[in-house]
Amino acid sequence: MNSIQRFSLTTRHGKKLSVFESCVRHFCRRDGVIKEEGDWFYSTEWWDPNDGGYTVSRATSSKGNGVVSVVAHPSSLPSRDSWGETERWLEKRYMEIMSRDTEEKNGRFSVLGYQWRSLRFNDDTRQSTVKVMAACRALQPSSVFYMQQPHCLAVPYLKSMVSVGLTSLVSSKFDMRSVAIGEKEMHILCIGHGGGSLPLFLAKHILGAVVDIVELDPLVISESVRAMGFPAFSVMTSTGKRALPTPEIIDQVMWRGIHERLFLYESKAEEFILRNQSNTYDMIFMDAYDGADIFPHSLWDSNSVFMNALSKILHHEHGTMVVNLHSDADISDIDRSNEGVTTGKYVRKVGRAYKKGLMENERNGLVFACEVPWLCNLSLVVSRGMGSQGRHREKTMSNLMKTSLEVDRILRLPFSCLDYLKTGLAII
Repeated sequence: MNSIQRFSLTTRHGKKLSVFESCVRHFCRRDGVIKEEGDWFYSTEWWDPNDGGYTVSRATSSKGNGVVSVVAHPSSLPSRDSWGETERWLEKRYMEIMSRDTEEKNGRFSVLGYQWRSLRFNDDTRQSTVKVMAACRALQPSSVFYMQQPHCLAVPYLKSMVSVGLTSLVSSKFDMRSVAIGEKEMHILCIGHGGGSLPLFLAKHILGAVVDIVELDPLVISESVRAMGFPAFSVMTSTGKRALPTPEIIDQVMWRGIHERLFLYESKAEEFILRNQSNTYDMIFMDAYDGADIFPHSLWDSNSVFMNALSKILHHEHGTMVVNLHSDADISDIDRSNEGVTTGKYVRKVGRAYKKGLMENERNGLVFACEVPWLCNLSLVVSRGMGSQGRHREKTMSNLMKTSLEVDRILRLPFSCLDYLKTGLAII
């Protein structure tokens, strides 16, 4: 079966929900309403352990990630009723680039369907999941192109990183209003790329966001573009130039206004930062697990040259870094000083390493961890702009929850930042 035939919209019907699925669908409802396409409610479409999906691609990494594969699952949304609106949007964008004669000659656009696509390491580690649209020109049905849906974050830990990170930044007196509408720039560094949903989401929703992305594995980069619909024009060469001097026409149709602000580099994080110590980043997101699902110690060694360089590039007044960590809380080593949030020895050790490496010479600052709903993850936040008086947990929590409502009003994200803050936090 070819790719067009296999790009099915609908999910299986008549299947009895497992206990896992029933629990997920119960807890993801808010007053009986599912809010957005990336809601955890829909995770049963791509996280069902009894459904392996079908493999789009499979290859062996040369950078220690083992077997890298992309696996596809049908998506129930957007519904077929909305496809016409998307087709008209594509046609309008095309008309803005090409002449009407060319448009009529080559035919209109047709949406073929939507899929969830998951990037996996060694078949066990689900590294990232994105939603992808397949479409083609009506008179060129064999020329299928894929567009990752930039408004959709499928995994709760990404929403947590975005929510606690942006809220902490605004709590540091950062001018998010001007950045949101593109009047000012906001410089972001993403360490770890995966399928690219995080940097794409940020560039889509924050018009002033300029995002550098660092990924060690060239196979991950190529698969994110080829199989997961990430903008090809974002890929950079080792000389710091675009791999594509000019974007393809269809890339302009899909990504004009977004891909110009994305810069995807193949590099070790340590080498990239050491080469670019003159850069200053307002925000840094770190989600850099290897093929064995391990967060390398080299990225949190407080005494390393890397940590010293990281300290230099993080803005000294309001710089905010968010790190995705697996929760390691165990009944024998839980820190009970933070009511409501359990942090184990490993999380506290990583947090203290960043506190020493990034905050030692800072007058203000705060390091805290926030629980991720539905998953065993924590978002670790290093904030240089939150005052030292904020180390009182209840006061910090109240301030962040209030500020999250401001972020919601400014950015109008598909989800509420407040939902990912009220899970509780632990001061490190």
